Amino acid sequence: QVQLVESGGGLVQPGGSLRLSCAASGVALTHYAIGWFRQAPGKQREGVSYAAPIGDAYYAASVEGRFTMFRDKVKNTVYLQMNSLKPEDTAVYYCAAVFKGVLITREQEYEYWGQGTQVTVSS
Repeated sequence: QVQLVESGGGLVQPGGSLRLSCAASGVALTHYAIGWFRQAPGKQREGVSYAAPIGDAYYAASVEGRFTMFRDKVKNTVYLQMNSLKPEDTAVYYCAAVFKGVLITREQEYEYWGQGTQVTVSS
């Protein structure tokens, strides 16, 4: 059984940082394309960052330079380091995975999803 479990969300002041984790069981994430998505209240879910099993990650323009995705192969976990957070980053964040060797941007193509973790940026 495949599971993705996110953690690390919370309340942070503008300008602060959070690191989200996406821990996998039942699959080896090193072979999977990964995506981080977010959904703010009243808005559609949007892509934040994507990565193929090998290679650099892609970032949405709204987070470029502030967010970084990276993997820990030993822990079978993917992280999203979020710095210089803004109130508009407030959302539920999801990680997703699909067994493909290329970068995937369409959320419909992702096979496995985590349950989401709430990030709130507010003073």
